[in-house]
Amino acid sequence: MLINNDNYFEILENVKAQIQNAKYKAVLGANRELILLYWNIGNVIIENSVWGNKFIDNLARDIKLEFPNAKGYSVRNLKYMRKFAEFVAGEEIVQTLSAQLSWSHNSHLLDKSKTIDEYVWYAQQTIENGWSLSSLEYHTDTKTYQRQVISEKAENYNVRLPEPQSNLAIEALKNPYVFDFIEQRDGIIEREIEHELIANIAKTIMALGTGFAFMGNQYRLEVSDTDYYIDLLFYNTKLRCYVVVEIKNTAFKPEYAGKLNFYLSAVDDMLRHEQDNPTIGILLCKKRDKLTAEYALKDINKPIGVSEYKLSDFVPEELVDTLPSADDIEKRIKGKYEIEE
Repeated sequence: MLINNDNYFEILENVKAQIQNAKYKAVLGANRELILLYWNIGNVIIENSVWGNKFIDNLARDIKLEFPNAKGYSVRNLKYMRKFAEFVAGEEIVQTLSAQLSWSHNSHLLDKSKTIDEYVWYAQQTIENGWSLSSLEYHTDTKTYQRQVISEKAENYNVRLPEPQSNLAIEALKNPYVFDFIEQRDGIIEREIEHELIANIAKTIMALGTGFAFMGNQYRLEVSDTDYYIDLLFYNTKLRCYVVVEIKNTAFKPEYAGKLNFYLSAVDDMLRHEQDNPTIGILLCKKRDKLTAEYALKDINKPIGVSEYKLSDFVPEELVDTLPSADDIEKRIKGKYEIEE
């Protein structure tokens, strides 16, 4: 006789969750062992580099003879293992980061990372945010590390916000923001850019970064019987605060900071709850002189960051090499269809 009561179904759900969790851990464990194996094989290849490329050729052939059904031991993949061991020399990084990523993620980062710091940052972000391979490719192709970590930022978060929120806000700010899904055209106005950001809200949120939840555009605020409209209003679940985004299709002007300061005061007064952190502002301009922006923000009361934005047909000099080369395209095709050399 079937048990049909709430207690049984609660027990059933608990057992199902345990099974699912065990399966997930088994997959993670298998992946971890595979990544460690590849790293160790890479070190073996390095240790026997005196034999030259013939060593890899012979190793690939003999592994195939011994394990005819095993995949992942082609000459090409063995060369990636060597590159992996050379680039990620510290076993601690392999254990704590690399082993939590798929081999496809690792291979992509080996191709795209110029320094170990860049590799580590992308690996950490991938683990923390659950980036798929396509998401990781988007962030490396648009140089998120360069724009978010090592770019010159204009902000007053460090003096207007308490720690650790100030650090998180600075880390989250990018320069420039890349909206490559919006076509740059003559005469495009701010409202048109805003509409396209809303029409492509998922891509907009990906461009803005982790934790952004869309609250509305042309968000109405009434102050002393006068209506004011915020271009874009978000809530960031990581920062735990409202984020006001204003768009200007011109170079930065100091008066823009004053208006955004007013909006932040109004949002803090009208929308912010006791558990929320202070509202922050992001001012997106077509161009931005860093020194001018810093002077404009120096005595502003509210936390504001000023960044440039780029649309699709403009590739700034620092991003020229983000376009995929013929080799990149070939590698992605081979990776997608598991083509081995």
